[in-house]
Amino acid sequence: MAVSFLNREVSDLCLGKPALKPIPAKATVSEALTALKKSGETHVSVWSCDHPKKVLEEGDAGADSVCRCVGKISMVDVICFLSKEDNLVNPSKALETPVAQILPKGDSIVRHLDPNSSLLEAIDYILEGAQNLVIPIQNYRSTPSRKRLLSKASSLLPTNHNGVEYCWLTQEDIVRFLLNSIGVFSPMPTFSIDSLNIINHDIMTVRYHDPAISSLDAITLAHIEQSSVAVVDEDNRLIGEISPFTLAYCDETVAAAIATLSAGDLMAYIDYGGPAEDLVELVKTRLQDKKLEAMVELIDEEFSLSSSSSSASSCSSDDESGSSRNTVLGRFSSARRSEAITCYPWSSLVAVMIQALAHRANSIWVMDADNNLIGVVTFKGILEVFRSIANARRKPGRENTSKQ
Repeated sequence: MAVSFLNREVSDLCLGKPALKPIPAKATVSEALTALKKSGETHVSVWSCDHPKKVLEEGDAGADSVCRCVGKISMVDVICFLSKEDNLVNPSKALETPVAQILPKGDSIVRHLDPNSSLLEAIDYILEGAQNLVIPIQNYRSTPSRKRLLSKASSLLPTNHNGVEYCWLTQEDIVRFLLNSIGVFSPMPTFSIDSLNIINHDIMTVRYHDPAISSLDAITLAHIEQSSVAVVDEDNRLIGEISPFTLAYCDETVAAAIATLSAGDLMAYIDYGGPAEDLVELVKTRLQDKKLEAMVELIDEEFSLSSSSSSASSCSSDDESGSSRNTVLGRFSSARRSEAITCYPWSSLVAVMIQALAHRANSIWVMDADNNLIGVVTFKGILEVFRSIANARRKPGRENTSKQ
């Protein structure tokens, strides 16, 4: 029964998924940043064509034309890009860089997949390194009435090619789908993560008091591997984490925080609710000391826009002193806390799945009986367990079945 379940078509997972909102590969980082903020999503897809506009203006695109998703861009990509020394000096110039230049090299991060492909094939792609699977979800004929409706919609139009719209599936989508039918795989979900051998002991860490900029390469790698960077004390005990998922809900000013704060202070800066005003002022002061006035202007502009677009503010009382802390909201208001989510080697697979999905965490830290950090479990590791159930081989010519 489990193998039969894994042979279900991936189109079953696409029900209710919204169509992708694209940007062209020739767009600038600034345009990608605007698209991210308008969409309210953590990622936008990057395409090698402008068919959405062409279809609306001219009707159906030619049958021989090619439209392909070549990657995705998130706030994490923008933050890591702006955190580089040269870009901190002149962020305005950096934002005019073509977005294609900051995408991960190769096409393994985003892969096209036919809607009648099996769930097993989707898992195989993820185990090969894919983060998002692009799947056609809707066919329609372009009509004048539809053109008029879409012309009034957002500039972030659904990606279509010859009347086809696309969605994408993430690792989280697939794990959630498996959890909803977890009984099919009994008794395996009750086994401990240790017995299933899915604890990855090769983890990325940064000391609490170390400069956050020292972890930039680790943050970039964690973003690619769908994991996080553990923030530890001098005894290597876990204090918190710098999670790409949390960074995805922040704004580009976090690049300035990475350049000026310690890893511990960076956790506070990106924590749920946004940075405290005194922490923002500390970042600005240190930027001025480094002669990075352009980044100071970027912070002032961003927080000015956030304040004018929302009257929301947040105060949290200090139980001991009774003082309050004003915070700056914006995209930060959607992020989860920087508190690390943990489990133990004896935790069951299903318990870890529930924990990860409940906290929207791509990775869960594993602690031993003495609360020492010993490893991490990721969605990819979880999917390896389900893949091992099926002994079926991949379909011949699977690469040729992908939508081009």
